[in-house]
Amino acid sequence: MTGFRLACVLFDLDGTLVDTAPDLIASLNKALVEHGFNGVEYDAVKPYISYGANAMIKTSTDTDEPTQAAILDSMLANYQNNIAQHSLFFQGIPEVLDHLEQQGLKWGVVTNKRKRFTEPLMTALNLAQRASCIISGDSTQYSKPHPEPMLAACAQAGVASENCLYIGDASHDIAAGKSANMKTLAALYGYLKPDDRPETWGADAMIRSPLEITGWLKQWAC
Repeated sequence: MTGFRLACVLFDLDGTLVDTAPDLIASLNKALVEHGFNGVEYDAVKPYISYGANAMIKTSTDTDEPTQAAILDSMLANYQNNIAQHSLFFQGIPEVLDHLEQQGLKWGVVTNKRKRFTEPLMTALNLAQRASCIISGDSTQYSKPHPEPMLAACAQAGVASENCLYIGDASHDIAAGKSANMKTLAALYGYLKPDDRPETWGADAMIRSPLEITGWLKQWAC
């Protein structure tokens, strides 16, 4: 850790900072029923949230691409109209954010979620004014695992990428953080798929709850 001076903690959004599964799955199930399909079990689709709405739909149906596209349109419309009905912080996240701010450290969000959903969600949760940077999946030309959104977040926050910690619950999160020369934590409490092997992702550590983040912050803060 020689030369590392923690300046900013960046979070993935869905499955890391906020448990958005209730609203996303409700929107998916409403769309499935609208198009003549049965709704899906919560736990069956939850692990695919970090891979986007298309992955959730493909996991839920075995139908042709035009029908999947129609379901997607309906799901996203449903979600946009119910962006934060039941979404909540993971237990311990409010305390982590308070700790960061008390220590004078910056924090922000880098997500593959589109701006049209990210920004209303951050506003609804009273986070938009607190975050030093918010980068969505369509804020830059490339999304994670490409390093471009990570570097854009650093530019927005005014920090060097090598002094950032990135926390995410998917392999592409850790790959993105590493490619931008950041420290990384794999959030095992998030939306992991049954075949995920986070121990192979190359994160600096794995955490089982948000409260474990504080220990790492104390270790790395200078």
